[in-house]
Amino acid sequence: MTITFKFIATLALPIALGGCVSSEYAKSDAGFTTVSNTAAIATTKQTVWVQNRVQAQSVSAQVKTLIAKKPVDVETAVQVALLNNRGLQATYADLGDSAADAWQSTMLLNPTVSIGLTGIGTPELEAWKTIEGMVATNILALATHKKNVEIADTRFRQAQLSAAVATLQVAADTRRAWINAVAAWENVSQLQRAQAAADAASELASKLGETGAMTKGSQAREHVFAAELAGQTAQARLAARLAKEELTRLMGLWGSSTNYQIPNSLPPLPKALAKRDTIEAEALQKRVDLQVAKLELAATAKSYGLTDATRYVTDLEILTGFETEREIEDQEKNVDTTGQVELEFVIPIFDTGRARLRKAELAYMRAANLLAEKAVNVRSEARSAYEAYRSNYEIAKHYRNSVVPLRTKIEEESLLTYNAMITNTFELLTDTREKINSTLLSVNAKRDFWLANANLMPAIYGGGSSEAPGPIETASASESGGGGH
Repeated sequence: MTITFKFIATLALPIALGGCVSSEYAKSDAGFTTVSNTAAIATTKQTVWVQNRVQAQSVSAQVKTLIAKKPVDVETAVQVALLNNRGLQATYADLGDSAADAWQSTMLLNPTVSIGLTGIGTPELEAWKTIEGMVATNILALATHKKNVEIADTRFRQAQLSAAVATLQVAADTRRAWINAVAAWENVSQLQRAQAAADAASELASKLGETGAMTKGSQAREHVFAAELAGQTAQARLAARLAKEELTRLMGLWGSSTNYQIPNSLPPLPKALAKRDTIEAEALQKRVDLQVAKLELAATAKSYGLTDATRYVTDLEILTGFETEREIEDQEKNVDTTGQVELEFVIPIFDTGRARLRKAELAYMRAANLLAEKAVNVRSEARSAYEAYRSNYEIAKHYRNSVVPLRTKIEEESLLTYNAMITNTFELLTDTREKINSTLLSVNAKRDFWLANANLMPAIYGGGSSEAPGPIETASASESGGGGH
């Protein structure tokens, strides 16, 4: 009687190599230092990756302290958003996923183990005849290990910069939302002043109609102007509330925290413009999304090289170990042990890898063209941002220095002639409405300047929205067909 026992063990070296772990990728906040430092340069604000209850409580207390400041200025709003925006925290979790992927890439594939029994239930063979065991190690994975780690590391650095871009995006969106909200409430204030003038004209028209000094048609014109302006004021108030809600969402506030206050008017125009003559060169050097595109090209190039290297051989396994054979014959036992090595691979008869190589080539060409397009767009966006900044400043200054003063002068002269009984009440009210309308245009021009100013930093560092929040349109006090005599 012969009984055979087989056992094939894997090499110890691959197992030892598979236990190597990169300490950088294993950190709980892996890569976040790059994100916070990049965001701090562009925004001068603090960013936090909340990963436990203690950190969450600390951030919550900090946010409550910040919004307790009345009114909440634009810098405070941006800081609150960077600390409290949940979508931003989800983006940081994506960074953690990328770190885990890079960490995983440093590990070798686990060996495959198989065990089988034959001859079970045969009494004369002592319950079993043969035990076979096998451990297989993927040699191709070991050969391409270094390249895979390099690709994963590039993707990890790309994820860091992508998280930084998301941080800059939240900061820019919050700044624009604050400007829109404050400007909207400033428009409401101006429309309320126009409403007061319209109500006075409507009341006067009613009294004159009672005395027969004013026709019913003229009275109706004054009444409809006041009624339409009331609707326009209500629309402006709704737009202001919605604009503030947009700011609230970006700041991640809810419950009683939404009762924060913002200023009733935007800051005045600066005395002089900031010089940005080299904004195009600055953007090419500092744009984070451009760096992301460069890393995408680098990662694609590495992937192309790996595809080319493994074009023909896609699976290669080595089986190593030993075989022990035990024979029982005439009450004597003989044991014989021999080494064993097996090599298993796929023969590329049908799939020669040309299709995979073509896909890799196209992926590289796509990444190269996207990088070139991004560089062109970055230059254009920088020039456009600076042009809008300068032009909107001149427009806002024109309204402030020329249009509004002239309307104020006209109103003052109308008041003098009214007091001298040269002009009537309706002419005075008309001039007052026209002045308020010019003030509304001046407020909107000032808002457009501050929005253009807010877009400068995203143009240089990245994070600008492809669909930036547009200006909030408000009806002017003179859009109605009503008016005085």
